[in-house]
Amino acid sequence: MLLRTIFAFLFLLFVPCSCETERAKPQPPSPSPPDTPRIGSVQPDSPATVRDTAASELERSLLAAGLVDVQQLDSSIVIDLRYSTTDNFLGFDVYGDFDRCFLQPDVAEKLVKAQSLLKKKYPYYSLVVYDAVRPLRIQRLMWDTLKLPPGQKQKYLSNPANGSLHNFGAAVDVGIIDENNIPLDFGTKYDYFGELAHPEKEEQLLDEGRISHRQLLNRELLREVMRKAGFSGIQTEWWHFNACSRAAAKERYKIVE
Repeated sequence: MLLRTIFAFLFLLFVPCSCETERAKPQPPSPSPPDTPRIGSVQPDSPATVRDTAASELERSLLAAGLVDVQQLDSSIVIDLRYSTTDNFLGFDVYGDFDRCFLQPDVAEKLVKAQSLLKKKYPYYSLVVYDAVRPLRIQRLMWDTLKLPPGQKQKYLSNPANGSLHNFGAAVDVGIIDENNIPLDFGTKYDYFGELAHPEKEEQLLDEGRISHRQLLNRELLREVMRKAGFSGIQTEWWHFNACSRAAAKERYKIVE
């Protein structure tokens, strides 16, 4: 009896029990979660990326059309495209992230010359560009938005049916700023629609005290450097300068859609 008990004890000691709980099998790794964007990263369909893409597409199309970025020729010319802000007569941004000054090559060279003439006379002044090439679709938007009778509207904006010299990259809107980036006083803001902005009325406006002598001298300085560089002004906007006639632009250039 004693021997049987000892044998049973030894059997239990060296043989594993059949009812032992089965050890859990290792599980395959769970699939990795999809990539999570980093905080602050821009996703492909985000508004910022869409705007950047639109701006770069417009710039590529302008370069393909043979236009040049003026700041590549003279980085001292200041660019402040007002239609890329809400500070314009429309009251909203129509250019998005597009904020560069593109012009036809010969027109850009004229602007560089005007800057050189200004700097030679007043080294602490600089030209500031408020608008340069303007796609025709933007011209249509402006025309439809400007609430003036047709006869008055054409004083300040070219009918898109005819095309503006801006649409060819052959016109530029400019002012002058000082060494502190403060615009000189020209008597009105840029894009002011009214006779206070009319060069043709300046002598009368001066006599009536509606513009000052200093404001007139600032306008004359701007016209002087722009005309010597090959531009011509118009009678209703002190800031607008053409590099050629509309007929010449149609012969030389293609309109920018």
